[in-house]
Amino acid sequence: MVELRRRERRGRDWIAAELGVPARTVSRILARHHLPHLALLDPMTGLVVRASKTTAVRYERDRPGELVHMDVKKLGRIPAGGGWRAQGGTASNHQSNPDKTGVGYDYVHSLVDDHSRLAYSEILPDEKGPTCEAFLARGIAYFAAHGITRIERLLTDNAWAYRWSLRGLCAELGITQKFIRPHCPWQNGKVERLNRTLMTEWAYRQPFTTNNQRAEALAPWLEHYNTERRHSALGGNPPTSRLPPT
Repeated sequence: MVELRRRERRGRDWIAAELGVPARTVSRILARHHLPHLALLDPMTGLVVRASKTTAVRYERDRPGELVHMDVKKLGRIPAGGGWRAQGGTASNHQSNPDKTGVGYDYVHSLVDDHSRLAYSEILPDEKGPTCEAFLARGIAYFAAHGITRIERLLTDNAWAYRWSLRGLCAELGITQKFIRPHCPWQNGKVERLNRTLMTEWAYRQPFTTNNQRAEALAPWLEHYNTERRHSALGGNPPTSRLPPT
């Protein structure tokens, strides 16, 4: 049980189901062996990165470009007139109306530097391999323009477009590809957190009346995020405060 916890870094309920024992038994045995809570561990290495649950110690790489996170968020397009948000409806009313015609999705691709939290995002029509590869190339150029001239590692989920379509570009630029464990999105937590911030502070911050209006608001929001917005993990400073001079 102890070895399973150390190797798989899973919680007590998963271990209990795997071994067929009560969850309380798992908790007692893990506590007896003084194994730290999962919240205190680096999800990629299993090393303790927090002294306690109340400390402000955070897992992050030591320098810009050492590790970059990449992900895509699917976002429903806004129909003409603004849809249910702009018209004062509710989510439940929208979902229960069978007459609504789908207008498709946008795909918000994002790249985040682990150390500085510098972010780059684009709205693209799909998440296919060539689209992801072209986005990564533009993101690398954006990072270079902001002083991150070399990316050492790229962390993504295991989507086919990431695992296979990015190999050539990464090999050409000397970038090592890393992949999270399947079904463990928290291992790519920094870009997952950016996705949530994008939704709350950009996509759903106001009731846009057209899809183009929302799309046009992304670049100004990113500029604000990177240069002005306070970031609690950076001591209240924006990502540009951690970038090398250009």
